[in-house]
Amino acid sequence: MGGSIRTGIRIRGGRGNPHVRAALVRFAKWLRQEYEFPIRVPVYLFPSKQIVTMHGDRVSASFFAPFDRSVEPFIRIATGDYPHLSKELGRDKALAAFLQSLAHELMHYQQWVATGETSERGVTRRAQRIVERYSLTTDNP
Repeated sequence: MGGSIRTGIRIRGGRGNPHVRAALVRFAKWLRQEYEFPIRVPVYLFPSKQIVTMHGDRVSASFFAPFDRSVEPFIRIATGDYPHLSKELGRDKALAAFLQSLAHELMHYQQWVATGETSERGVTRRAQRIVERYSLTTDNP
């Protein structure tokens, strides 16, 4: 990366669903105030319903944890399910599902920053607590 390590979290998603993107941008703004991001983690939004991991799994979101700590990690989130989820669950619950996905992947980011490893242990519960805390501070999902 040469020189200094970039920090922070950035939402990148011109092709992602605009409603999901707007909600995730608001969430990321709040996250920056609450948590440290010592190594930049871009969040790429995709218009598809799923993304394929490097292991060939179809998932709604993923975290890429590089072996080399000088390489930035990244998060990918598929936003193509939003219209269906919004009809099925309502707007707020649908958007909350995407916030939950981002929070889940951020738990893996925090694990990776701390240890260089990731695991699923306790991740879902911790991610739910973050989204709950966020929901108490704002009317927007």
